[in-house]
Amino acid sequence: MFPDFDITSPGALAQGRNKVMRNTMYLLSLSLVPTVLGTLFGMTPAFIGFMIKSPLMASIAMLAVMFLLVMGIQKNRNSTSGIVLLLFLTFAMGVWLGPLLAIVLHSANGAIIVAEAAGGTAIIFASLATIATVTRKDFSFMGHFLFIGLILLIVASLANLFLHIPAMQLTIASIAVLLFSGYLLYDLSRIITGGESNYIVATLSVYLDLYNIFVNLLFLLSALSGNNRR
Repeated sequence: MFPDFDITSPGALAQGRNKVMRNTMYLLSLSLVPTVLGTLFGMTPAFIGFMIKSPLMASIAMLAVMFLLVMGIQKNRNSTSGIVLLLFLTFAMGVWLGPLLAIVLHSANGAIIVAEAAGGTAIIFASLATIATVTRKDFSFMGHFLFIGLILLIVASLANLFLHIPAMQLTIASIAVLLFSGYLLYDLSRIITGGESNYIVATLSVYLDLYNIFVNLLFLLSALSGNNRR
């Protein structure tokens, strides 16, 4: 299904870029399967109970697992091991998503909110993919600005863990949607222009962009619907 793991050989550059994009989309679609399975596990009462009982320990454990998996994917980016580790990562991300999804689904109009978040994520992806494909512009200049924005977002998120300001959380989620939309355009542009020649790493980047867009859209829509007060 994925014939080449290192798309760096000389030759027809356009054909190579198309292959990276095609394999990235294949692997991105495949990654949805473990994500769904992980989400179902994360929605179980046992796991939600663990999150409620030990939120700090659960958060540290999940972040550690995700960090190790990302490092492993980078190290094995040119082998089938990279694909296996990527699928494990998407399962872990699904587990992490489970409790939030369970809360939203058990609220008023929960299914509609989830569908709207998924639809919004799909629209953002389709729109930015179209822009990157049609213009074929190099958006690599955005990298430094996006990285600075990511650092500030992380700092603000950590600060709000102690401040617990609802308005600040809404602001953080709104900025996160914009920030990761920027990252999505940046990553898609790198694939199309040849800046990223490894489809495993490309899939990892695009997946994380879409995941963060969806999660923050889900939070925003749920909060704006008034479910956060239920």
